[in-house]
Amino acid sequence: MMNLIKVQHQQLEVRKINGNKLLAPLVFLHEGLGSVAMWQSREGDWLQELCEASGRAGWIYSRRGYGRSETIVDVRGKNRLAPDYMHQEAWQVLPELLAICGVSRPVLVGHSDGASIALLHAARHQVAGIVVMAPHLFVEDISLRSIEAAKNAFEHGDLRSRLSRFHADVDCAFWQWNDVWLSEAFRSFDIQQECLQITEPLLAIQGADDIYGSLLHIDLLHTSGVVKREVLQNCGHSPHREQFEISKQLIVDFLADIS
Repeated sequence: MMNLIKVQHQQLEVRKINGNKLLAPLVFLHEGLGSVAMWQSREGDWLQELCEASGRAGWIYSRRGYGRSETIVDVRGKNRLAPDYMHQEAWQVLPELLAICGVSRPVLVGHSDGASIALLHAARHQVAGIVVMAPHLFVEDISLRSIEAAKNAFEHGDLRSRLSRFHADVDCAFWQWNDVWLSEAFRSFDIQQECLQITEPLLAIQGADDIYGSLLHIDLLHTSGVVKREVLQNCGHSPHREQFEISKQLIVDFLADIS
């Protein structure tokens, strides 16, 4: 089921997957170039399969400027994302969206930027658990090199056409992410201290061959609760696409102890 929901004066694309109402629902938070549709892969609908395997409902949304959500006018000018855009998403937009949808104590499942947003949200708001895949705790040179390469592929390669299938305004989706990450002001991004405020169980998954971040991000991910770390071999930045079944089963096993 797909809807547009008004949050913070903006229309956001939201998908709901039905499940057991007695279990904490899964709330999926997408990557820097992601959207509702981009969670899927050649192997199938990972979100649907994960919800069915865990017996849980799922909520998925595209952040503003992504997917079919409302675009951002002049995204490279006066409306350029601020360096604390993930904090704003975690502490302002997401709480309002969850309240509108009637969701309390969710299990957050985040990928990349979405994983960082999940950690920030859990540092201040009540959740039942957190799953993060390829989270960003701070800015690394390896990340910036790959983001520079993505810029070149978007401007001179086929990345723009490949992303166009997933975004109504592909230029907005790309540049809002790329510009802020490559800005000087973003170099100081670091959420390690915020993570120490998290008390609920957390599963951290990262590919051994991730070109957008080293394994330091899950090695240095410490909270006030229990952290389970999993490194997937033959896997890059997107465990749910590159190791479809393994990542799904790891999360299902983790959820077994969360009501």
